[in-house]
Amino acid sequence: MKLKTLIGQLRLLAIIEGISYISFALTMPLKYKWGIKEPNMVVGIAHGTLFIAYCAWVAVNHFDRKWEVKKTAILLIASLVPFMTFWADKHYLKYEEQ
Repeated sequence: MKLKTLIGQLRLLAIIEGISYISFALTMPLKYKWGIKEPNMVVGIAHGTLFIAYCAWVAVNHFDRKWEVKKTAILLIASLVPFMTFWADKHYLKYEEQ
């Protein structure tokens, strides 16, 4: 993963955004079952920031690499489904970087 390239940065964001999304599985029970709100708040802010950054970087790469709308749509939808950013990295972004 080359972090100096736009696609390398997008791959890293996809992985980190996916991890932040999954982190909600840990913090939601803390908030709703035991009333501990702080971890969920921290994860929520981090996830929201990473979500916006991921979507922005998908758009930047769309225009830079002249991707088809279908590919861009799939990559954007990936940010809405848990684990799908990992799938998108494996099936789309990894090959874009090569």
